[in-house]
Amino acid sequence: MADMNLTLRRPSAFLPVTMSLVALTVVLIHVALLGVTHEVDEGAAAHIWQLLMAAQIPITAFFVIKYLRQKPKQALLILALQVVAALMACAPVFFFKL
Repeated sequence: MADMNLTLRRPSAFLPVTMSLVALTVVLIHVALLGVTHEVDEGAAAHIWQLLMAAQIPITAFFVIKYLRQKPKQALLILALQVVAALMACAPVFFFKL
């Protein structure tokens, strides 16, 4: 477990999870303040969400390349955490059809 905590402290491990949570927060705040609106032009919240989600891809790829061979069990668990966080950030977008 201590080895897992050390791996999770690496920026390439925790940044994608953090970015997904920030993206989820952006969507939830947008929905709470403005409601579910279908605009012709995407707003700032949509662009921030897209940037946060897209920026995770190279960070996650770096994490997989670096740690999957060194510590496969820990890397797969952290990768699963990253995927779950990304799916959580995508859920409101698909649910509300934003």
